[in-house]
Amino acid sequence: MSRGRLMAWAVALILAGWLVSALFYVVDQREEAVVVNLGDPVRVVNRPGRPDAGLHVKLPWEGVVKFDRRNLALEAAQEEIIASDQRRLVVDAFVRYRIADPLQFYRTLRDERTAGDRIERLVNSSLRQVLGSATATEIISARRDQLMALARQDVARRAQASKLGIQVIDLRIRRADLPPQNQDAVYRNMQTSRQQEAARIRAEGEQRKREILAEADREVAITLATAQETGETVRGQGDAQRTRIYAQSYGRDPGFAAFYRSLQAYEASLADGSTTMVLSPNSAFFRYFDKGPAGGGGRR
Repeated sequence: MSRGRLMAWAVALILAGWLVSALFYVVDQREEAVVVNLGDPVRVVNRPGRPDAGLHVKLPWEGVVKFDRRNLALEAAQEEIIASDQRRLVVDAFVRYRIADPLQFYRTLRDERTAGDRIERLVNSSLRQVLGSATATEIISARRDQLMALARQDVARRAQASKLGIQVIDLRIRRADLPPQNQDAVYRNMQTSRQQEAARIRAEGEQRKREILAEADREVAITLATAQETGETVRGQGDAQRTRIYAQSYGRDPGFAAFYRSLQAYEASLADGSTTMVLSPNSAFFRYFDKGPAGGGGRR
């Protein structure tokens, strides 16, 4: 084969390869493609909801721009915001989205890098607006989920108004911290505030303790006074009953009554064993020592 024929075959193969690459293209199932005719997007291949991956044919002068068909993640740059209580916070957020309308996406943004810059500006603007209406405590913990839902809705609304062709799936704050230069001062203020709160609670507890003790002492005094009054009343009733029984008994047997009273006098005088008495042996005090209960018979 001559050299000229080899060159012809080589040129033919090159032209065939160029023609194949110009006429055919492959779209992966994870991608979606926008076919561009002289700079104007004309159709979408493998768009969301219409799977059409594989080998496709186009005109030689048409171009193909491919985008990721999956959910995309974008980490927004740290943004410093001022909460409604005038405290500064450094917010680090991320957003997840997908290309819902590839034609509109291409017309407005052209590529994913431009889309990232545009979406990041939307996210930062929404965060400043939504989080700027809340306090630092609400942003960090109290209303975080609610604020993120509001910010996500705001970003989705702005993206739709700007005709970006995207669907915002989620927006989250990964971190919301104080700026390093403010952390020490804020921590000291928080410590002072907690110490004041603790002192107030202790003072209220001490006051309540005194009130409870005073109430308890009052209840004890009332209870003791009531018990003493009841005891005196019962004791008086018992003494009256005893006196009545003694009177009835004494009336039935005066001799035994005199003997019993003398025994009580002996017990009161001699019970402790250290009493010294100087009396005549014939004293009436000892008459029952010799004669027992009959000792009082001669005095009746």
